Amino acid sequence: MLRPILRIAARVLLVTACTAGLVYAQPLERIVFSTDWLAEAEHGGFYQAEAEGIYRKYGLDVTIRMGGPQINGLQLLAAGEIDIAMSDALQVISAVEHDVPVVAIAATFQKNPTVLIAHPGVDRIEELKGRPIAIGSASNTTFWPWLRHTYGFTDSQKRPYAFSVQPFLAEPSLSQQGFVTSEPYSIEKSGIKPVVFLLADYGYPPYSETLSVTRKSLARRADVLERFVRASAEGWKSYLADPAPGNALIRKANPAMSDDLLAYGWREIRSHELVTGGAARRLGLLTMTDRRWQATFAFLRESGLTRAGVDYRRAYTLDVVRTVRVVP
Repeated sequence: MLRPILRIAARVLLVTACTAGLVYAQPLERIVFSTDWLAEAEHGGFYQAEAEGIYRKYGLDVTIRMGGPQINGLQLLAAGEIDIAMSDALQVISAVEHDVPVVAIAATFQKNPTVLIAHPGVDRIEELKGRPIAIGSASNTTFWPWLRHTYGFTDSQKRPYAFSVQPFLAEPSLSQQGFVTSEPYSIEKSGIKPVVFLLADYGYPPYSETLSVTRKSLARRADVLERFVRASAEGWKSYLADPAPGNALIRKANPAMSDDLLAYGWREIRSHELVTGGAARRLGLLTMTDRRWQATFAFLRESGLTRAGVDYRRAYTLDVVRTVRVVP
């Protein structure tokens, strides 16, 4: 009687381990994933998944490549040089508009981190109408048309932005663009406590840090991609609880990254619920919804930023992320 009991127990243990994602008898599936910038807190969950062995738990051998100012992840993706690219939702839509066969399968930031930064004394975003605002050229096809449409801002307000906070520090009447996890930190270090308006809190709709793949890859490797998204979601849940393992890998990849900025970015991601807000509370981390994408398409149409006759629904799919549901 002992041998059958031991056999049954062994089967139970094997099923339990497989269910928990701890056993992958097959060789590890290789994934090359490119972020959208140099390693930083905004990528923390992915580095955490690598540091804690979560990717390997799901049978994946993941290489994280840093992005940068001269790197176009969607071009690398379309050329077959990487498997997954991190990009803004508007970049994905633009690629689809130009018949590039890419598709977003998940979204890291439920709230876009774009902000307007003003000097103390400004209480409402509406008060910035008519005042000078430093913005980059790329913003003319992203948030600036939304501000014009929503708040009546005009192009006469625009000032050139060279991705430096020095003009802001020197001119009390000037506001500027930025990311909530970065530029306010530099301004605070210079002795000014800025007023920060997170545009997502005012209705700016695009997802940020979407994860995109080619349609060919989606058709051939759906299971592998689902495992990557699930492992990454678990990495983010872990990172938001204790960022130390992920931050160690971030600093190794990007030695110029300071501990203070990493800590600041982590706090802002948590306090503004960039990763955990919106539908993520109910549907899980890295989720997306049809409603949110439709709101983005509506904004582009209203702002005259789209071409007629393009099926923008090809820019995303919920087939992968709806199976994940790692609730924060």
